Parts: sequence; C-alpha cells; structure tokens
Amino acid sequence: MGKPDPKPSKDLEDYFLSKQAFWESLCINCGGCCGAYDDPCKHLRRNSDGKYFCLIYDNRFGTRETVKGEKFDCVMVKEIIETHWTNDHLCAYKKYLKNPWIKP
Repeated sequence: MGKPDPKPSKDLEDYFLSKQAFWESLCINCGGCCGAYDDPCKHLRRNSDGKYFCLIYDNRFGTRETVKGEKFDCVMVKEIIETHWTNDHLCAYKKYLKNPWIKP
C-alpha cells in the first residue's frame, strides 16, 4: 500500500472552491454581522448603493476594534451564525439556512 497523496485532487479542490464561491455569493452585504446597526467594525464601509464592505476583507480574521473602541474577534460567519445580532433577520446566510431550497 502506497503513501496517500497529501495534495487533494484537482476535482476535490474545484469542488471546495465552488462551495466557497456559492457561500460568498449568498452574502447581500447587509453589514449586520459586522455591527452596521449598532457599533460597527472600524473597517466596515458603506457604498453609495447602501451595501457594506470590509476594507480589509482578505485579512479580516483576528482581533479587531469597533468604532467605539470595543475589541472583538472577527471570525467566519459560520462560527456566529447561531448567535443574534441587530437586524440579523436581513442576513442571507440565516435565511438560506432556514429555507435552503430558496436562494435569497
């Protein structure tokens, strides 16, 4: 029996990339999970079309600070999806998890 290949197959890698792209596509940029409706992260900004974005999105994880100076750990939304935040009813991830057959 040979040693297992530590690198995943191209098909598996493509599968995970497509899943990641799907989950990213669900986000409607409401900003709720980043505190847009109470004490937002200092890196959260709003476009002219009303959608929110993170100035440091690719490097967002880790200890961050809100506008009022509160420290918090920015984590993947899957780690906080079961928690509550102001206006979380707007969150497309939460809507999808309640009704996965309907894409928000």
